[in-house]
Amino acid sequence: MPPQTPLLTVDVIIRVGSRDRVVLIRRRNPPPGWALPGGFVEVGETVESAAVREAQEETSLQVKLAGQFHVYSDPARDSRGHTVSVVFLGDACGDPRGADDAAEAAVFSLDRLPEPLAFDHDRILADYRNLLNGNRP
Repeated sequence: MPPQTPLLTVDVIIRVGSRDRVVLIRRRNPPPGWALPGGFVEVGETVESAAVREAQEETSLQVKLAGQFHVYSDPARDSRGHTVSVVFLGDACGDPRGADDAAEAAVFSLDRLPEPLAFDHDRILADYRNLLNGNRP
């Protein structure tokens, strides 16, 4: 029997217009709430390709990745099971449109985020705010 391991996911902090304006999606499926665009990495796919694909599928934006931000692996981060997420920073232009499993997509200022945020995305965005203030997560 193969070993049981966490599922691999990606999330993208998509910046639009400035570093403190980010795209979030309102989830169509449980768990409910607003979230960073992202999803599961498919077999044969790099995490970078998965991040660009998921961002485009959920926001209809063409995202240019600026680099890897951080990895989040708390076993309790997803109520559906243990996932490990590689989070990227990315940049895009235009107005996001919710698609695929995103009911809605919108741009928010970091100081006016919607509630509730799904998963551990409040922590991820707090870590991103710290980065903007000169600290590393």
